[in-house]
Amino acid sequence: MKYPLLPLVAACLFAPALARADVTLPAIFSEHMVLEKAAKVPIWGKASPGEEVTVKVGDQTATTKAGEDGAWKVALDLSKSGPGPFVATVKGNNEISIPDVVIGEVWVASGQSNMEWVLDNTIDAQKEIASSANPMLRQFRLNKNAQEKPTSEFAGAWTVASPETAGKFSAVGYYFGKTLQNEIKQPVGIIYTNWGGTPSEAWTSPEAIASVPELQKSLEKHQAYAKEFVGLKARFIEDFKKWLADNDRADKPTPDVAAFAGEKVAADGWAPVTFPAKLTDAEGKPFHGAIWLRREFDMPKTDKSLWIDVGNVDGFEALYWNGKLIKENSYENALSGRRTYSIPANEVKEGRNVMAMRIYSPSFQPMVQREFAINGAKPAGPTVSKVEYSMAAPAADKAAPKIPTPAMSPQNTATYLYNGMINPILSYAISGAIWYQGESNAGRSYQYRMAFPLMITDWRKQWGQGDFPFYFVQLANFMAKDNAPVESGWAELREAQSMTLNLPNTGQAVIIDVGESDDIHPRNKLVVGERLARIALARDYGKKDLVYSGPTYKSMKVDGSKVRLSFDHVGGGLVANAVPATYVKKSLTNETAPLVRNSPSSELEGFAICGEDKKWVWADAKIDGNEVVVWSDKVPNPVAVRYGWANNPTCNLYNKEGLPASPFRTDDFTGATINGKY
Repeated sequence: MKYPLLPLVAACLFAPALARADVTLPAIFSEHMVLEKAAKVPIWGKASPGEEVTVKVGDQTATTKAGEDGAWKVALDLSKSGPGPFVATVKGNNEISIPDVVIGEVWVASGQSNMEWVLDNTIDAQKEIASSANPMLRQFRLNKNAQEKPTSEFAGAWTVASPETAGKFSAVGYYFGKTLQNEIKQPVGIIYTNWGGTPSEAWTSPEAIASVPELQKSLEKHQAYAKEFVGLKARFIEDFKKWLADNDRADKPTPDVAAFAGEKVAADGWAPVTFPAKLTDAEGKPFHGAIWLRREFDMPKTDKSLWIDVGNVDGFEALYWNGKLIKENSYENALSGRRTYSIPANEVKEGRNVMAMRIYSPSFQPMVQREFAINGAKPAGPTVSKVEYSMAAPAADKAAPKIPTPAMSPQNTATYLYNGMINPILSYAISGAIWYQGESNAGRSYQYRMAFPLMITDWRKQWGQGDFPFYFVQLANFMAKDNAPVESGWAELREAQSMTLNLPNTGQAVIIDVGESDDIHPRNKLVVGERLARIALARDYGKKDLVYSGPTYKSMKVDGSKVRLSFDHVGGGLVANAVPATYVKKSLTNETAPLVRNSPSSELEGFAICGEDKKWVWADAKIDGNEVVVWSDKVPNPVAVRYGWANNPTCNLYNKEGLPASPFRTDDFTGATINGKY
């Protein structure tokens, strides 16, 4: 009678062992990690409920028990620890050994694509990478992760700087960390958490967004439409498929792809294309059917994949590279929006390459909004087009179903990047943060005056480390030069960034002198990283005499027909740098353009002045001690002055330490982005 009970008894005896879970750690606690040299350094993970866990780093040990949910956390005092390296151990029911742990300074490097931009794609990259071996400089890179709700889950790995690895470091983070490490002689870790093309609202917590009704309302609207869009897209695909069949407008297979996409094609029938391009037939008439775009250009030898950005395409396209199909987008998987493609390195030839794109447009005139860019640069050579086949425009009463407006992408939705890429690391002890972002907010710069400080204050609250240092990069000069003073969303964004300096323990690296007119990703990231590091060295690492900022506007005084301006951060004194004969259009292709001076007889460039009529004109300006005097014969009774107030200004006011003056204005006139809202 006892035997039937044996399986039950055995199960009870072994239940504790079966339920016992191994101690686990988040990915950031792993080989090569850098821990903050601080009095309270949290380390956390999971284990069995009630399990005792002991953590040891160097001569510091802490023990705790896992809670009912299995979570545990300890805090070590590493303020007096040496740099290491150490083997850290975490012991519970099992034991984890983490080799090559060092103790030093940890900085978060976050933002959009200019902070994401890797060392591989910068000026003199190969020379720098070849000499990059530095066991005391390390980076932890979080994998991209947009989440609707806050999560503690994340992936990533620590990497030690070396010729084999440094090319994938954040370039700004690398140069910032290298400059610090060279000066303080301590390990430096950079936590890299970035996503290109994203707004600051995406990096802000749900709690902070909810505290601002206009932001919370927008978030809820975007979330609701994202759910609605799923049904709209499915309905469009079904309706469009039926419309194609009912109107006999289905696509036809290309009889000879090589005749359009091949490496060698006949020259006849191809017409030049000017962007933005509303594509037409050979006679210049609106077009429906299938049409090809083609571009030939030379490429250097590469062992890295390429990214092609073709912008927004009105139509359904297929991209070919050297005659090979890379990707095809039909009405089922490409509704609208910006298109990017990856070209594997083994498909790229040294020398001549051919990119071709077939656009099928059965219901509306095809259009390509902007010129193709490869790794952010426009390749040399013309783009040409040729019709494959055409069909008559659909009758008005047979209009095709309209393509639904795409939902906002998850990474651009407020809170989603905070949830997936900031929340998981909030307990990690850090020295501070560096930030390079703003391009995606430039259409609503006035709102950034609120949104950017909101995010900084939010991070500090959520991290629980007080007002830790937060240093950011002001937007670089970009886009075409203006031949007259104009309103500028980018100038207003820079102003919003400067206004954020009202928060405690913030700093701004001005880079109005390193941008490129034709590339939103200036490749001189050395200057950016070094200017950020100057702020940290001066304010956090005892270099009290180091000048870390260029001149910043302090006050103005009208003196008859002239305006006198005073400045903070003059350093050793104000200077007028020489105005170069050319400006950089694109450093990747060594393109420059002649620089036409706005005030050719003036000591200083970049100043504009106006009277009560608010009509701005370029001004003459000169340095007078630690002040600047501004005037124009066209404005006898001035009321306001602006400096560097343009997307891509020409300006040359510096201090003797070589740091540029920050753009500013003395007026508070309504600007171009007053109505821009998230």
